[in-house]
Amino acid sequence: MSFSSEVKEELSRQVNRARHCQIAEIAAIIGMCGRIQVTEKSRYFVKIHTENIAVARKYFTLLKKTFNIKTEISIRRNVYLKKSKTYLLTVKDPEDSLRILQATKLLDMLPNDEDDEVLLVNHLVIQRACCRRAFIRGAFLASGSISDPEKFYHLEIVCSTMPKAIQLQEIIRSFDIEAKIVLRKKYYVVYIKEGAQIVDILNVMEAHVSLMNLENVRILKDMRNSVNRQVNCETANINKTVSAAVKQIEDIRYIQQTVGFDDLSEGLSEIATLRLEYPEATLKELGMLLTPQVGKSGVNHRLRKLSSLAEELRQNKEE
Repeated sequence: MSFSSEVKEELSRQVNRARHCQIAEIAAIIGMCGRIQVTEKSRYFVKIHTENIAVARKYFTLLKKTFNIKTEISIRRNVYLKKSKTYLLTVKDPEDSLRILQATKLLDMLPNDEDDEVLLVNHLVIQRACCRRAFIRGAFLASGSISDPEKFYHLEIVCSTMPKAIQLQEIIRSFDIEAKIVLRKKYYVVYIKEGAQIVDILNVMEAHVSLMNLENVRILKDMRNSVNRQVNCETANINKTVSAAVKQIEDIRYIQQTVGFDDLSEGLSEIATLRLEYPEATLKELGMLLTPQVGKSGVNHRLRKLSSLAEELRQNKEE
């Protein structure tokens, strides 16, 4: 089971006790994957289509608990994709459909003509923070997905129109979560890419088990990244130290082969001899071998003077 499926499975089994929150979640599911059919006699029928059994189960449970309404469920299998199933849930009684539409305020939002821009939800349904939580939960269940956190962080909810996407974005932002919108083919996708923000929205939806699983992955990834950075840093330092030592030895040998160490000061002659004798030693270790002992900065100063001398000798040779 994918991480996205695990999150939806957890959310599908969570039913808020408050009726107003149940109505908000029903409104989200209908708004995201539902269809309202109106007959010539102005009779209403509510249907939802979903490929996710968790969504079908949640919608069925919510209607039963909130309105004591039973829905008819039919399953269609895609003949081309043998594993793909579509669940169609229909409220057969138009009176029951009307009750649902009135409670969710969706009846007031039906378009008068084709040019009307229909929003996702009536603000009266999501006045309370708990109802906004339930609404986001329903929207994610119906049309959302989340990537495997082992690979990357990405949560999205797909909307059919820009006004719906903007309204959903505003609802999410009411919890101080920064969601963005992108056009993908003919759909508008509300998405979150930052790991900490995805943790926050899982908390908003009350997917606490999934939240802990995600946090565990984030901690392990942060630890791995920290270790990798430390190893890379240490490797870079080692390479830098080795490269510097190689260059120092080249310069010292060049001095030895051209003018020798006899004309060098005692301090430079001593450090040159030690560097040739201990090519892998650190500056600190070289300093401890000197008599009297010298600190890292002192050793580095002497070696830089030797490198400068070697460079002068090379230039004089070229001239």
